[in-house]
Amino acid sequence: MRFQELLDAAPDVLSRPTGDAEVTAPISEDHRYLKPGGVFVARKGQHFDSHAVIGEAAAAGAVAVVGEYPPERAACPVPYAQVADAQQALGFLAAASQGFPSRALIVIGVTGTDGKTTTTNLVYNILRAAGFKAGMISTVNAVIGDEKLDTGLHTTTPSAPDIQHYLRRMVNAGLTHCVLETTSHGLAQGRVNGVDYDVAVLTNLTHEHLDFHGSFEAYRDAKARLFRMLSATHRKPDQRKVAVVNVDDPNAAYFMGIPADQRLTYSTDKHAADFSALAWMSTPRGTTVRINMAGVSLLAETSLIGQFNIQNMLAAAAAGYAAGCGPQAVIDGIQATPPVPGRMELIDEGQAFTAIVDFAHTPNALRRALETVRQLTNERVIAVFGSAGLRDREKRRLMAEISAELADITVLTAEDPRTESLDAILNGMAEAAKAK
Repeated sequence: MRFQELLDAAPDVLSRPTGDAEVTAPISEDHRYLKPGGVFVARKGQHFDSHAVIGEAAAAGAVAVVGEYPPERAACPVPYAQVADAQQALGFLAAASQGFPSRALIVIGVTGTDGKTTTTNLVYNILRAAGFKAGMISTVNAVIGDEKLDTGLHTTTPSAPDIQHYLRRMVNAGLTHCVLETTSHGLAQGRVNGVDYDVAVLTNLTHEHLDFHGSFEAYRDAKARLFRMLSATHRKPDQRKVAVVNVDDPNAAYFMGIPADQRLTYSTDKHAADFSALAWMSTPRGTTVRINMAGVSLLAETSLIGQFNIQNMLAAAAAGYAAGCGPQAVIDGIQATPPVPGRMELIDEGQAFTAIVDFAHTPNALRRALETVRQLTNERVIAVFGSAGLRDREKRRLMAEISAELADITVLTAEDPRTESLDAILNGMAEAAKAK
């Protein structure tokens, strides 16, 4: 691809070079990993301005550069284009450089505060049960055919070049569907720009990431971007743009108001929803649930536990249905889904008590986890958790209060404090727990 051709995919190009270049390697925003023949994207970051290393990128083999500075200020020795926002342009450039691979796939995006990873895994297994050749990109790993690749993130959506690379590999491997866990950071930072979504799924929306987004409204707007992308992206033959919304969530109406070809709803307590749970029973070993799927009722037995996992199953059932999966494939996929590591994961070493590990890093997730385990035992509930530094400070107090309310014993321990004082984090949480 020629550099000038590549620029056609970028929004808000302010200036183009008079020259051109043949692009033979991937786009990169890190000059240390740039391959000769690639394009370097420079931007003003929060802690580092990578325009300062344009010369090093060119020396490493960059044949062209995209940045935010005017050409005369960038002083670039290779063809240079100026864009208004390099971070937002990166995803479109990466998609173009890979030949827009998502246009050859049915792409299902899963977003929300809690339950994204489990729901993503459920949808993936439902697609496979229906006979589709499906891939998956989650915050834990990328699955392409029989290959599992650790994304090394575990907290957020991969970078735009990585996403497009995974999607291209899926197309080359003959896959037809992809499930993409889509975080608010990934949406706000444009990492999924250039992904042509067909189904958007909302799990729920609660207090989280306000340190990054600034307000709950901004956080909600970032999540809503996934749903707005449905009508703004490439259409594929015989595939409708479908929004899947949890109508138990207080923000459901906001998401239902975003245009889509079809809207599917799910609920654990509103039987008027398209997908609902008619009855269920959960034990430490698993859950039995009868699911209503657009008028068809079937029983599923799964190793996943807790009412919130029933919500995840309903979300996945609706997404699978939107992608063309029949009711029996939905049940088979749910039953084939193993517990996701770190998500209500039962630890059995022969001990005389029940031990469960869960990635409950938000107030809502902790509440739901403790409510679930309370229903599974008549004995004491002991909660052990911490809160990370340089993240939403308000949730520390909320999580400590929730644990004081629902657990018999609360043990506050270290989670990565980053540059904050661990003692200060724990003391603040302890005071909130005692005040409760």
